[in-house]
Amino acid sequence: MSDQQSDTGLNIKLQVNGQPVHAQVSVRQHLGDFLRESQGFKGTHIGCEHGVCGACTVQVDGRAVRSCLTLAVQADAAQVFTIEGLSDDPVVRALQDSFVRCHAMQCGFCTAGMLLTAAELLQAQLEPSRDEVREYLSGNYCRCTGYESIVNAVMDAAQTLREASGE
Repeated sequence: MSDQQSDTGLNIKLQVNGQPVHAQVSVRQHLGDFLRESQGFKGTHIGCEHGVCGACTVQVDGRAVRSCLTLAVQADAAQVFTIEGLSDDPVVRALQDSFVRCHAMQCGFCTAGMLLTAAELLQAQLEPSRDEVREYLSGNYCRCTGYESIVNAVMDAAQTLREASGE
């Protein structure tokens, strides 16, 4: 048995929302469960546990990933951000403001995943078409809003970010 492994799990070191975390995790524990149960980040919602609803989306090394499909041990040495750690990010902040302004949320269960997925899109391009937004968010389910207001919010945030950058 290596010095990193014990009977109860594996020792991992990572950054969560900019803070160093050292933990022992079961080799079968999902990242979403680790973030919610061990770290207290309740903005990461566990929905389908099959990677299809998007409610558990977090950023790992700058990429949006499904935390229900990612094992905590896979995040060893990674930078992980949950919605709680990205509230001050300018893109996420613009999206949050637009979601409120455009009435793009109701129950809020899907909102964190929607925000992190949309943020990844807007970090790549600030002029997406409505169809591109729909396609990018197609892996995130919302049972409350009907999506039109979410697409409107992402387009609104893109416009706000373009204006702020002088484009």
